[in-house]
Amino acid sequence: MILPVHARVRAHIQTALTAAFGLDPADQPSIVIETPPRRALGDLALPVAFELARRLRKAPRVIAQELATHLTGIDGVDRVEAAPNGYLNFYLARAAFVLAELADHRAGRTDAAGGKVIVEHTAINPNKAAHIGHLRNATLGDTLVRLLRYQGRQVEVQNYIDDTGVQVADVLVGFTAIEGKDLAAVRALADSPDVRFDYYCWDLYAKVTEWYAADKARLEIRSQALHALEAGHGEMAEMGALVADRIVRCHLRTMARMSVDYDLLTWEGDILRLHFWTTAFEQLKTRQAVFLQTEGRLKGCWVMPIESDSPTVEAEAGDAADEEDSREKVIVRSNGTVTYVGKDIANQFWKFGLLGRDFNYRVFDPRNGRPLWATSTDAATSISTGGPAAPPFGRATAVYNVIDSRQAYLQQLLKQALGTMGFSREADASTHYAYEMVALSHATARELGYEDTESSGKPFVEVSGRKGLGVKADDLLDRLIATAEREVRSRNAELSDAECRRTAEAIAVSAVRYFLIKFSRGKVIAFDIQEALSFEGETGPYLQYAVVRANNILARLADRDKLTEQAIVERVRTLNQAPLTEGDEADELWGLVLEAARLDEVVEAAVRGLELSVVAKYAFGLAQAFNAFYHRQQILREEREEPRLWRAAAVVFVRREMTRALDLMGCRIPSRM
Repeated sequence: MILPVHARVRAHIQTALTAAFGLDPADQPSIVIETPPRRALGDLALPVAFELARRLRKAPRVIAQELATHLTGIDGVDRVEAAPNGYLNFYLARAAFVLAELADHRAGRTDAAGGKVIVEHTAINPNKAAHIGHLRNATLGDTLVRLLRYQGRQVEVQNYIDDTGVQVADVLVGFTAIEGKDLAAVRALADSPDVRFDYYCWDLYAKVTEWYAADKARLEIRSQALHALEAGHGEMAEMGALVADRIVRCHLRTMARMSVDYDLLTWEGDILRLHFWTTAFEQLKTRQAVFLQTEGRLKGCWVMPIESDSPTVEAEAGDAADEEDSREKVIVRSNGTVTYVGKDIANQFWKFGLLGRDFNYRVFDPRNGRPLWATSTDAATSISTGGPAAPPFGRATAVYNVIDSRQAYLQQLLKQALGTMGFSREADASTHYAYEMVALSHATARELGYEDTESSGKPFVEVSGRKGLGVKADDLLDRLIATAEREVRSRNAELSDAECRRTAEAIAVSAVRYFLIKFSRGKVIAFDIQEALSFEGETGPYLQYAVVRANNILARLADRDKLTEQAIVERVRTLNQAPLTEGDEADELWGLVLEAARLDEVVEAAVRGLELSVVAKYAFGLAQAFNAFYHRQQILREEREEPRLWRAAAVVFVRREMTRALDLMGCRIPSRM
């Protein structure tokens, strides 16, 4: 890892600035560390002399020269040179660095002092099957969790279940008003082995949308269903709980295929029934953060004044029709029902431990001893009867809410509510991780059965769950796995059917996850099956193939020369260092190792900037560098022992870091490709 080296260099620079120029650490500029454009210019470059030139009234070259005389004896640094242009160039001790990295098997650093971080992601409405847009949310959220844990942070992963919202109410309207089903009939349907319940509800949800459009008066039935859900009792509420439970279980199976996991399912109904919202509402009224509107179209609604300069907001179904043009956001509708932003405010207060209340908890899925927990209204479910006790959920020091960019304004209201209540630290620690939508390429849309994809004139095909237009996540994964399986079979005819399937699944999931990560989160994605699955170019399978190649090299060395990874490491300790330090081949070998050591630096940049695509770009660049190295420098066919073993040692290290980088993106490595 390169960051510990950066830390040592910064510490010595700060000491040198005091010794050379009498600068107190508080008066020193920030120490920026850059990567030189050419290996001849060193391994690290510092422009600190430019920052001090005006203050010290000296040329950067002179400042750099004076500093260089004080920069000796730095652990891991071979020498420091002052460049004619004023840069300070640091040359690392190559062999010592490689050996130290090979001996360091830590997956990241420890940062327990940072406190707990809550990351909430996925949050699919429990009314239909998951679609490709949900996969982007879950993939980005899960990758953020992995990066934070790599940094040593304690992370709690939550999945918010909106079981009292309009989407669930609409499905209930479909079952009762359109299909005439009662609770028993819906239960039988949900539990039938012959029915994909989430798929069934997908189609039903689209029918309800058309049914409303035919007669707007029917929206009153939705309102009645919403009231029943929020009240939490009666057959309609029981049906809603059944639908939400079964759909969530479908979603969890889908996300498990994507290697996505959670610690806690937070059910919105519990927020209402445990009076979280009531408590938060009273606090907001006391601080005059909300008020009752007495005139206009929002008359009778409790609203929050909008402080932002950008009032555009996507209105929630059931809100006042003109709310998006208002300077006020409805928190409680005139009919007494709470909008989802109101419930989100209460939940955000709870995440930081500010509400003075807590949920009850139940085991939703035992999962072989590591239970998935869910909130509960019933206090009896929190009493352990020989089972595990619930961990202490909530009370975070930082919260990341992963939700698409259309909800940016509503997320800003959460920060506003915290700030108004005097919780400025918590407001600052509330982060909306926003991202743009996922569409389909025209080729993929046609492959998935869409017709007339070109009529919109757009370079992609938009999808809409409400209209029933979209790609179900499981259908997409099935198609990708089938395509990958054909490719794996054509390359590895000797593989068993089970191994071929496992390999295809690993390739397909890696293809999807890498495709969804590699683009900037602010970019609309047009997902393309063929592009994602390609073994060439910037794809998940290309990265997997690089690691499989490294595995094969090490396996052949072990089989042919009886050289295990540990044996390789022990042997290079006693070898001449020339293959790592002298000549162009040595520079390429060293450059590959140094690039692999930058993973911790890249992770820090990704988390700091909330741009996970930098990890994907880094991993792709590292795979390219490894493949180029493999083709230019022989390993298995190299007859000279010293170059062969130093190169093999580099393969050991680079393979480890590439595997870690892929794991951070949720990509497994198959045994064959």
